[in-house]
Amino acid sequence: MDDYKLISCGTDGAVYEWNLQNGKRESECVLKSCSYSGVAISSDGKIIFAVGSDHTIKEICDSSILREVPTFDVAYTCIVISHSGRMVFTGTSSGAIRSMKYPLPLHKEFNEYPAHHGPVTKMSVTFDDQFLLTSAEDGCLIIWKIYDKEGRGLKRERDVPYSDEVLITRTDMEEKTQIMLELKTRVEELKMENEYQLRLKDMNYNEKIKELTEKFIQEMESLKTKNQVLKTEKEKQEIQHQDQLAELMEKQSREVQDLESGNNQKLLLEYEKYQELQMKSQRMQEEYEKQLHEMEENKSQALEELTEYYEAKLIEKTTLLEEAQDDARQQLREFEETKKQIEEDEDREIQDIKIKYERRLREERESNLRLKGETGIMRKKFNSLQKEIEERSSDIEALKAEQQKLQGVIKALEKDILGLKREIQERDETIQDKEKRIYDLKKKNQELEKFKFVLDYKIKELKKQIEPRENDIKAMKEQIQEMEGELECFHKQNTQLELNIAELRLKLRATDREMHKEMQKERDMEALIKRFKTDLHNCVGLIQEPKKLKESIRDIYEKYVQKADMVEIVGVDTDLHQEYTRQREHLEHNLATLKKKVIKESEIHRADYVRIMQENVSLIKEINELRRELKVTRTQVHELQSTLGLLNKRKLPGQSAAPSPDRHHSPGILRLNPEEEMERIIEMQRIEITFLRDQVQGQEKSLVLRSIPDGKLPVLETDRRSGVQSQ
Repeated sequence: MDDYKLISCGTDGAVYEWNLQNGKRESECVLKSCSYSGVAISSDGKIIFAVGSDHTIKEICDSSILREVPTFDVAYTCIVISHSGRMVFTGTSSGAIRSMKYPLPLHKEFNEYPAHHGPVTKMSVTFDDQFLLTSAEDGCLIIWKIYDKEGRGLKRERDVPYSDEVLITRTDMEEKTQIMLELKTRVEELKMENEYQLRLKDMNYNEKIKELTEKFIQEMESLKTKNQVLKTEKEKQEIQHQDQLAELMEKQSREVQDLESGNNQKLLLEYEKYQELQMKSQRMQEEYEKQLHEMEENKSQALEELTEYYEAKLIEKTTLLEEAQDDARQQLREFEETKKQIEEDEDREIQDIKIKYERRLREERESNLRLKGETGIMRKKFNSLQKEIEERSSDIEALKAEQQKLQGVIKALEKDILGLKREIQERDETIQDKEKRIYDLKKKNQELEKFKFVLDYKIKELKKQIEPRENDIKAMKEQIQEMEGELECFHKQNTQLELNIAELRLKLRATDREMHKEMQKERDMEALIKRFKTDLHNCVGLIQEPKKLKESIRDIYEKYVQKADMVEIVGVDTDLHQEYTRQREHLEHNLATLKKKVIKESEIHRADYVRIMQENVSLIKEINELRRELKVTRTQVHELQSTLGLLNKRKLPGQSAAPSPDRHHSPGILRLNPEEEMERIIEMQRIEITFLRDQVQGQEKSLVLRSIPDGKLPVLETDRRSGVQSQ
């Protein structure tokens, strides 16, 4: 046994196995139908034996019951196992004691010895397996001698080794003070390194902010240039339309004036036809003006939508800049807080180490003073006893001279006195040993309480360090979800923008075609009017010859009126055919654009899925690394606890009742190396610094990802609605 385990049981039906190094429960076995009264553990520490009210002996291993052995209608109150592991002794409720071999027999293969008049309360075997001590409710304590069947005493397989006392010298204390000074210098170096890293990070952040501001300024300038180009194009188109209108109006006014001046007197008969033609021309003008107004309104609406769209983009860019600046400020604040916490933790640990070593020095000085006082008291007692012996010897010599007859009686009395003195000395020695043990146990309890307080404080600090990392993991997961939502919104906006642009392009093409058609119609009309003018001019030359004038007028009528109707019919058919072809081309173009968009969106979605999967893999790696760090910290805490517990045992005097064999074989493990502990703390701080750097890089990547992919801009809600309606 290594004295690192404790087994406990209770009337609630529970058997617990405790670890004395860290104070934690390692295993448990609960059976509510049984109230346990006694428990024992095997020499190898693997099997637990428990007895209770259900009249069975239970063998428990790894929190499960392996076997139950009946007690044959008698309740066992306690159980004990020999150190060799060969014999098992049990106490019953009737006061009898049973001995049986291990492994436990299922039949009645045991020896029963009646001893007490009440239930047995406690049993114990000495360390050499030679004696058994039993006590019961009748108030008796019985010591049994253990023999085997042949009448020989049990022999142990191994002897108990003795531990060596270890004292601390001044050189060790000086080494520890030097180590403290070295640690202080290391702490100062760490502070300088942290300040240098902070400065480097500030420089990097300033450079990144400058780059972002330059990018946004360039984008603003490009948008301004686009707006200026659109405005110039709009002004050019307006000037062209105004020039065309002015030219048409001038041409029409000139032609009307020429016709009125030349044909007022000659064309009275054809005045009505002229009025009809004039009405047609006016209608054409009104229709053309209406079309021009509609075109201007459409252009104005398109310009307003573009201006609103780019203003919204400017607002979004400014908000993104502000968010990036806020994130950078928050990261700087978090880093400063972590730095302050690390510095405070290091100062606290240094102060705790100082207080610890000062307390140890005081305790050792007090112990030395107490030992000196005890040695003085023992010397006084020894002198007083010598004086008493000398007085009694003088009395005896006087009595010898006076009473020679009673020499035999006096000799017998002297022998009795010597025996009593020996018993007194032995009892005094036992009392002193017990007092020393009590004092040592009190010291052990005090030191254990101190170490328990220190370990609890370290455990709390480690928990505090773990909680913000878990919160950071949750925040990063939420950020990833938000980024995915934003990516989906951006893709939808890009698709809607592309659809709107395609529709606007198609509309522009259709309007251009209609403009060309109208221009051609106007040219045809101008050619017809010129021909009509020439024919009329020829007719005017035949005013004096009425017959020729009639024939010429008939020819003009047949030439222009009938052919004009035919031309209009043919023009209507050609217009229908052209409208059909135009709509067909428009639909085919829409289908082609939609197919291209579907292909692009599928490729974009694949790339997004691949990127999201990579981000998830990286996050899973970070979570695994954090778990590994947690395991490492827990193992370090466990090692610190074990080393502190071993230090306790190392400092205590080597007069314990049952020393463990491991101490004799590994005395070098008992010392705590403060250099290794501080190196571990420094490594933990470096790991935290790298973790913070990774967080900063991840947030920078998230800022880059938040920027618009492929340089495309999001669409307004009005543009979305119009795109959906057009689809």
